[in-house]
Amino acid sequence: MSEREIISGEIAVPGRLDKALAQASNLSRERIKGLMADGAVKVAGKQATNPSAKVTGGETFAIAVPPAVEPTAQPQDIPLDIVFEDEHLLVVNKPAGMVVHPAAGNQDGTLVNALLHHCRGQLSGINGVARPGIVHRIDKDTSGLLVVAKTDAAHEGLASQFADHSIERRYHAVCAGHPLPAEGTIEARLGRSDRDRKKMAVLAKDSSRGKHAVTHYKTLKKLEECALIECRLETGRTHQVRVHCASIGHPLVGDQVYGRDPKRLRPLLKDMGFARQALHAATLGFEHPVTRQRVAFTADLPADMQELIDETMR
Repeated sequence: MSEREIISGEIAVPGRLDKALAQASNLSRERIKGLMADGAVKVAGKQATNPSAKVTGGETFAIAVPPAVEPTAQPQDIPLDIVFEDEHLLVVNKPAGMVVHPAAGNQDGTLVNALLHHCRGQLSGINGVARPGIVHRIDKDTSGLLVVAKTDAAHEGLASQFADHSIERRYHAVCAGHPLPAEGTIEARLGRSDRDRKKMAVLAKDSSRGKHAVTHYKTLKKLEECALIECRLETGRTHQVRVHCASIGHPLVGDQVYGRDPKRLRPLLKDMGFARQALHAATLGFEHPVTRQRVAFTADLPADMQELIDETMR
């Protein structure tokens, strides 16, 4: 095994540790945080694990950077629906059924496999070799827009916007029934279910587990036994739209994990072969991390969701 490269020196400026180390080492802040989590950073001879710790300047540091390794995922010539691309990032309209990155049971045919081929490996390495370029995810059976980082600088800039909830994300979904009121806000803490660790659940407001989550919804069209709604995410938690909609009695059509389809809709869904949650990431807006221009992208509903809407028009 190759030895780790040791980057060492002295912190020049006071402030947050991750920011000071990034300036002193020429590594990105996200890379610094990952190396801290791996126990690879020492400051003043002691292991540093808290990125937000304060430094006064003058402290010595040593960072053990592991050698580069080949990606575990292999490039595959899979067609991509690219909405936007420049030298820093690209925005992709992901089809339902495609997994974002390789994992157990899905080692190929993923978005990462397609990106490695399309970008010739020029993707941000902040999230490691298994998830190059991946800044955020949407579920396998959710369609719609994702932004992918080609460079670490773009990745870091986008990640900070996701962290401070300044990214605009609007989803279109078909939910069971007609929400009352037709427009509102769902604010409920989300975390792993005690009954099934593969599922997310709404937790008590005073729970020490999980994360605060807010979804703003609006009914766009009433349909037979269901409704087309828009969900604007104030936060971005795992399965947020699916769990929040189910929590108010209106689970997404096709979502067998968090609800059951209206009885009268089941024959139609079976005939259509509609077997996924009716959820589409329709709008994605953010400040370009390099040009600093505000950009926004939209993706039309995929054919299966449009057919579902057409078949349930009142």
